[in-house]
Amino acid sequence: MGSALTTIGLPVALGIIMFGLGLTLTLGDFARVGKHPKAVVIALVCQLLLLPALCFGLVLAFQLSPVLAVGMMLLAASPGGTTANLYSHLFRGDVALNISLTAINSVIAVVTLPIIANLAIAFFMPGDPTLGLQLSKVLEVFAIVLLPVALGMLVRWWKPRFADAMDKPVRIASVIILIVVIAGAVYSNIDILVANFASLALITVLFCLLSLTIGYWVPKLFGVRRAQAVASGFEIGIHNATLAIVIAQTVLGSVELSLPAAVYGVLMFFVAAAFGFVIRGRVGSVDSGRSAGVGAIEVAD
Repeated sequence: MGSALTTIGLPVALGIIMFGLGLTLTLGDFARVGKHPKAVVIALVCQLLLLPALCFGLVLAFQLSPVLAVGMMLLAASPGGTTANLYSHLFRGDVALNISLTAINSVIAVVTLPIIANLAIAFFMPGDPTLGLQLSKVLEVFAIVLLPVALGMLVRWWKPRFADAMDKPVRIASVIILIVVIAGAVYSNIDILVANFASLALITVLFCLLSLTIGYWVPKLFGVRRAQAVASGFEIGIHNATLAIVIAQTVLGSVELSLPAAVYGVLMFFVAAAFGFVIRGRVGSVDSGRSAGVGAIEVAD
């Protein structure tokens, strides 16, 4: 089990992050999905079905230890994080769609995350009585994920100007607290993290890259507009690693389970940025070719 800084600080940091997400949401963000049903359905299928299957295949291929395998599946089951909204904005995605997908995924994850986690535990660690998300622990997940979001939405409905004014301070506070808590967690568990970093770096980078690719190209193949495909790519490719760490350490009581999410949470920023520049550069080159009359490639904007 982690230190008090981890077991108390991480849930507090996540609560502030989810509260900040709630401050940006209204019921209209859930209703907005009706305007782009195809993009939403495709993104959800990728998030809920393709990614767990992809992660399961990677775990088997890399022959991870059972506890790290479960940790990877826990990461795959986590919804997109608010960082996806930032990357989508930077690389010209449909940020409104990101916000809607984050809201929907956060609600759905309350059901799907315990299911995937329990299936992974049953497969990789059968008969282990110390793990598993029973009803009481599922309720903990519900409290961790949804209650701060609901509270933030209530504040926005009640005091919209206050919510707008608090948005930036809450974001800054959540980042500062998260950095302090993660730094403390890394320091207190440095030996186990270093021992497993090499075995987790490649699989987490590959999982992130494949998630981004699937999230971007699958919608494109089904005719979704580019801005929505960019939003889908970052929403699916950037998981809420903090949530996975909190569930692993606080709900399931295992530091080792949180290692895949911890390694992913560091490397993901670089992979996502590189991916964003690649797809932006590709679109830029295509646009240049079109303006010069070279080829007949159409880019859906």
